[in-house]
Amino acid sequence: MSDPFELEDAPAPAPARNPSYFDGLNDSQREAVEAVEGPVLVLAGAGTGKTRVLTTRLAHILMQNRAGPGEVLAVTFTNKAAREMKERVSRLVGRPVEGWWVGTFHAIGARLLRAHAEAVGLSPQFTILDADDQVRLIKQLTDIHEIDSKRLPPRAISGIIQQEYQARLSTLNAADFGDLLLLCLELFRKRPEILKEYQHRFRYVMVDEYQDTNVSQYLWLRLLAQEHRNICCVGDDDQSIYSWRGAEVGNILRFEEDFPGARVVRLERNYR
Repeated sequence: MSDPFELEDAPAPAPARNPSYFDGLNDSQREAVEAVEGPVLVLAGAGTGKTRVLTTRLAHILMQNRAGPGEVLAVTFTNKAAREMKERVSRLVGRPVEGWWVGTFHAIGARLLRAHAEAVGLSPQFTILDADDQVRLIKQLTDIHEIDSKRLPPRAISGIIQQEYQARLSTLNAADFGDLLLLCLELFRKRPEILKEYQHRFRYVMVDEYQDTNVSQYLWLRLLAQEHRNICCVGDDDQSIYSWRGAEVGNILRFEEDFPGARVVRLERNYR
């Protein structure tokens, strides 16, 4: 007769259900999504699902309560890509996401500068010159100096008017697109406590198209990721495709030197 007080074997717990946003990810994509601690470099060519990896990774960080929307910096190269990232993440988490830092390098740089403009000699309402505005300003300066732009190469013209160009920008309370991140770097150099504030704020840093970053973008990202080191860069290391257009593909090649112990994940399955 069995002991009435003997406990029966408890049923095995049901395996935990994977979040629905993992559905359809292949093994490499899932590895990149789940590798949220420490530096990660995702090498991915066109058609390998890198955008899905970035958006799912951001959703995973939010859903796991590893960080709030205002503690994640996600940088893209176009406003369209930034909008799509916001829309996709909102669908994955099932609600609108507010207060996050998702945008282009220029948009995020401008947002930082408007909060601390006086430190770099501007007011918070400074104007950002687009390409047409820059051309008009340069034309004004070349006319003042009676420079024949058809006879002199652009580099020589730049050397003649550069100081005056910057002075005119200051007078106009303006910055051009190229200056936005340079001014951020100047801000961080002059006011290290401000840099420390943003290093502490951004628990996670994510960037798309890393092979397209220039020197100032590279330095800006590296500075902001120094405290937590949770940086994920997605890019294509095929130098034959990108080097001809002046991209700093070397930024990818030195990632593991900049962030020792980095995990490298390669997405190789092409869905196109």
